[in-house]
Amino acid sequence: MTTSGTAFEVAVHAEATLGEGPTWDPATDRLLWIDILNSRVHTYDPATGRRTLRRTDQHVGAVKPRAGGGLVLNLRDGVGLLDPDDTFRWLLREPVPGRRGNDAAVAPDGSLWAGTMRYDEAPGGGTLTRFTGDGTAETVLDDVTVSNGTGWSPDGRLMYYVDTPTRRIDVFDVAADGRVVNRRPLATVEEGAGFPDGLCVDAEGCVWVALWDGGAVRRYTPAGDLDRVITLPVPRVTACAFGGPDLTDLYLTTARVGLTAPHPLAGSLLVVPGAGRGVAQPAFAG
Repeated sequence: MTTSGTAFEVAVHAEATLGEGPTWDPATDRLLWIDILNSRVHTYDPATGRRTLRRTDQHVGAVKPRAGGGLVLNLRDGVGLLDPDDTFRWLLREPVPGRRGNDAAVAPDGSLWAGTMRYDEAPGGGTLTRFTGDGTAETVLDDVTVSNGTGWSPDGRLMYYVDTPTRRIDVFDVAADGRVVNRRPLATVEEGAGFPDGLCVDAEGCVWVALWDGGAVRRYTPAGDLDRVITLPVPRVTACAFGGPDLTDLYLTTARVGLTAPHPLAGSLLVVPGAGRGVAQPAFAG
């Protein structure tokens, strides 16, 4: 295992309350990321440094590009679509008092896997739902506490998933129809090392996971062995994604929520240049 504490740079100095969900959009060569509790969608172009900011009407748990242009948003009251002309419409509006959308990911088949959680983080109050391109919704897991990182192996045969309070990164087999079976632990984050949050999978099939209250991002091999740790000065690292033209730069979102004396970089978008090589992420088929 290798450990590094000096490999990161500041991509965007920000004070996001709950920065989350970095996603590289190859169609625009921009990184998408969000501030959940401030209801903001950010974009960042590393080639020019240009940034944009869009406010949403509700807390936004995730944003992903769509195959035909525009964005899909995992919001407080459901999943919505933003068309290229900025028209908004609901794909599924299903408000549940005290619950909001959280992390989401797009599978190799173009389906969106969107998680939810209760604001009070009550055990079992969240879900994981699969949305196909035509808007069909199927609840995959209905006993989740904090639905977080989701990703697929490069060959699409495995899906990785985090329900944060369990401290586990779980792995499923992916069936021919895209559904998942045979859930089992891949790795467990030990007490005192933080909690697993967002994740991504690299071209070698290794799983990178951000550690909330752990001040680090870790890489686990497909066998579940810990082989790399990148330490950071901010305790609440929330999610990670490979980006850049060659998908070699690892972007990290961070949070300052709940910190009485946050580090100056808490809430910023960080990047580890040349951390590895990612896998191009599909756009949502809807």
